Amino acid sequence: MLSSTESRYQVFLNYRGEELRSSFLSHLIDAFERHGIDFFVDEYELRGKELKNLFVRIQQSRIALAIFSTRYAESSWCMDELVNMKKLADKEKLQVIPIFYKVEAQDVREQTGVFGEHFWTLARASSGDQIKKWKEALECISDKMGLPLKDNSSEADFVKEIVEKIQRVIAAIGIEEEDNHFRKKRRKVAHANVKFR
Repeated sequence: MLSSTESRYQVFLNYRGEELRSSFLSHLIDAFERHGIDFFVDEYELRGKELKNLFVRIQQSRIALAIFSTRYAESSWCMDELVNMKKLADKEKLQVIPIFYKVEAQDVREQTGVFGEHFWTLARASSGDQIKKWKEALECISDKMGLPLKDNSSEADFVKEIVEKIQRVIAAIGIEEEDNHFRKKRRKVAHANVKFR
């Protein structure tokens, strides 16, 4: 299901395609479709479009999943999306949930282990400013409350856990938006009453 770009609860999926597209990601997408969760995944975007089109998709989303896997950091595409996600999260316009797919949060945060090896290989071919932004995004996002999948854990149970987490976040966003709408309405009414006294 390709969700409407106007969806208030669209989930943006940030992941290393070559590593996860035909395995873990396909199971996650299937679960989202079965539970009616709107999402955006880049394989639905027309090939050849500029990266900034994906940045628009991130801005149109309310939630983003940063799915960190061992090969995640070998992709400048993944890293640039993550930088954009961090910017929006800093402005409280996007809720980012890190998913640690068979990697340790500490390895992501500190760019160590196999994850770190891929990161530093990519960094050698990149500019200093770019590397700084990538490191800041990795440190910031991996420091959030995330969901880890260990090597010998059940992927089916993990997918269920992610779906439940997304549903809770969507419910919380809905309540928050209703509260904000109600407060704005009350302010308008109060302002109108002051005018007509």
